[in-house]
Amino acid sequence: MKCGKCGKYSLRDECCEPTQNPHPPKYSPADKYAKYRRKEKYGDVK
Repeated sequence: MKCGKCGKYSLRDECCEPTQNPHPPKYSPADKYAKYRRKEKYGDVK
């Protein structure tokens, strides 16, 4: 897990703030949420 504030890696759930998984989700052609991730990253994409 990686802390978003200080950038350190840890096995704990919290460091300076709650830690997050540093790896992207696995690719799946049947991904129901890909449209929302693209919209968040690139703006209004159809």
